[in-house]
Amino acid sequence: MATDVVARSADPLEIDDDIGSDSAYGDELSKYSSSLTSRVTDYPELHGRRYHAFREGRYLLPNDEKEADRLDIHHALILRILDKKLHLAPLGPNPQRALDLCTGTGLVIGNDLSPIQPSMVPANLKFVVDDVEDEWAYEHEPFDYIHGRFLVGAIRDWPRLMRQAFACSKPGGWVEFHDWDGQIRSDDGSLKDTHLLKLQDTVMKVFLDMGINCNPGADYKLWLKAAGFVKITTKVIKVPLNTWPKDPELKKTGALSLMQHLGGLEGIAIAPLSKIGWSADEIQVLLSKARTDIHNRKVHAYFN
Repeated sequence: MATDVVARSADPLEIDDDIGSDSAYGDELSKYSSSLTSRVTDYPELHGRRYHAFREGRYLLPNDEKEADRLDIHHALILRILDKKLHLAPLGPNPQRALDLCTGTGLVIGNDLSPIQPSMVPANLKFVVDDVEDEWAYEHEPFDYIHGRFLVGAIRDWPRLMRQAFACSKPGGWVEFHDWDGQIRSDDGSLKDTHLLKLQDTVMKVFLDMGINCNPGADYKLWLKAAGFVKITTKVIKVPLNTWPKDPELKKTGALSLMQHLGGLEGIAIAPLSKIGWSADEIQVLLSKARTDIHNRKVHAYFN
C-alpha cells in the first residue's frame, strides 16, 4: 500500500529578525523539556509499585525494576519457546526499518508509555514514548517489519491497531504479533476451585469492564485479514505454568514460566484489585494463596 504525503501551505511563518533572542528561547525550550520530562517520569505509586505517568491509568501493570526483571525473564522464556528465534516472520536478508510496539525494557524504533529503556544503544535504534493507540505518524516512512509481543492488557481497539499497522507497512512487509490467551487452563480439571483461578477471573473482569480484551490472540487472524493483510499464519503453543509436565524440555520451559509468573503476579493484581476497592492486605492474602497454587505440581495449568 502506497501513501502520498503532501505538505499543505498555510500562511507564511513570520521570521524572527532578533537573533539575540535565542538565549531566551533556549530557556523556554529548557522549561518545556523539563515539563515534558516530568509528565513522563513523575511516576505514580500504589502499594509499593510504580506505574506509568504518561496516559496514567490506561495500562494497569507497573513499570518499576521488579517488572523490568520479570520482562527479562519473560524474554528468556519466549526465546526458549521459539527455539531462540527473535521472530518467526520470514524477513529478507536486509530489512531497513522495524517498529517494536510496547517495547518494554528494549533488550527498531521501540514504542512504550515509559522511558525505561537503556540509554546506550546502537546508532540505528530509537525509543519513543508514545501510546500505540494514538494516530501513528509513520505512513510517510513505512516499515519492513512491525512487531508486537504480549500487548494484552494494553490495547482497547485491536482492529484499529491492525489497520494502522497495515497503513504503516511497506508493500511486501511483515507484521508479527504474539500474545497470551489470558485464560489459564487445565485439561484435567485440576485448576478448578483454586485461588489462582479466583485471582485470574477477578482481574480479568476488571480489564473487561475497562473494554480490554484479555484473549486477543483468538481473533488475530480475523483482524489482520480485515485490515488487508495476506499470507496470514497462526500458531498456538501450550506453555505450562510450572514443572508439572513429564517431558524434560517442557519441564525446563515450565521452570522459566514459573519464575515469570511468580515475578508478575503482584504486578498484574495490585492496580486492578485496588480499582474495585480491595485493600492492600486483602490483595496480599489472595496473592499468597495464588502463589501456593502456582507452585503446586498437582495443578496442571498452562497458557496458550
